[in-house]
Amino acid sequence: MQTAIPCVAMRGGTSKGLFFRASDLPADVETRDRVLMAAMGSPDARQIDGMGGAHPLTSKIAIVSPATRPDADVDYLFLQVFVDKPRVDGSQNCGNMLAGVGPFAIEHGLIPARNGLTEVRIHMVNSASIAVAAIQTPGGEIEYEGAARIDGVPGTAAPIPIDFLDVAGSTCGALLPTGKARDSVDGIELTCIDNGMPVVVMRAGDFGKTGYESPEELEADAALKARIEAIRLKVGPMMNLGDVIRKTVPKMCLVAPPQHGGVISTRNFIPHRVHEAIGVFGAVSVATACVTPGSVAAEVAGVADVSAVKELEVEHPTGFFTVAMDVELEGEGIRVRRSALLRTARKLMSGSVFIPRRVWGGL
Repeated sequence: MQTAIPCVAMRGGTSKGLFFRASDLPADVETRDRVLMAAMGSPDARQIDGMGGAHPLTSKIAIVSPATRPDADVDYLFLQVFVDKPRVDGSQNCGNMLAGVGPFAIEHGLIPARNGLTEVRIHMVNSASIAVAAIQTPGGEIEYEGAARIDGVPGTAAPIPIDFLDVAGSTCGALLPTGKARDSVDGIELTCIDNGMPVVVMRAGDFGKTGYESPEELEADAALKARIEAIRLKVGPMMNLGDVIRKTVPKMCLVAPPQHGGVISTRNFIPHRVHEAIGVFGAVSVATACVTPGSVAAEVAGVADVSAVKELEVEHPTGFFTVAMDVELEGEGIRVRRSALLRTARKLMSGSVFIPRRVWGGL
């Protein structure tokens, strides 16, 4: 006998995972995490006995429920299921999976669809912040097909623009968690920043890299990964994250001058694999660092007039990530008035995921 749990498999941005209603999962966190690991097939490098895709970007969970705060339509809890470890982490947001939350909520009756466009105010539980996603709903039905293209995803789909209202410092307590635009750890200059995702920005050249290597090349460099992880473990407490040895934050980003007309080139450790692109909130944080006076990213990017910035093109291994920004200088730093971006999503499968009954017998 197995336990069937209703879910939807969706691509959100450049990630993929399972979407659940909170009411379909056990309330007890320990039991819930065992259920999610069983659903994904973790721990196993291939995730052969589950729905995971053997990579952090395809081993993700979105749990959606009615809003618990008056300024939101729904709650969204993101959970990262580790591929080869018996671990589920909720210490970060995922802005890619966020793109699927609005369509999922509408299709499951959590909010009504309007004719034309439905704005969904999403409470991101991981960071206690709000995002507003605009979903195409002609005739009150969700439209997944369209002409919007995002790098890292083949083809086109309906656009899902997302505005972030209050994400600066949402995880670490401040946009610059250490109180400085630049720090030094193990002889490496770096910038710690949190505009939706805790990120550590470092010059690739300081590690003997160009910053244009492929993800496979960087992942094959064991000495590089060990050095970056040593810095990550030291910088975690500096960013008010505590001991991060079992956490997926902060993300570690190597930067270099742009090659293809963007503002900066990036290679992102998330934190132990190298992203084929860049995460949504990672891109927002890196873009913010590019306009933060004195930061490592600002030095590499060389943005001349911060107040004139409207969009920043962040280069990554498979293209660009466009971040819309509205910032103003405030003393020696900046104040983020708005950050926004464009994503797409597609429903892949709707039905039930089956787990062994010994893991959980169901509601």
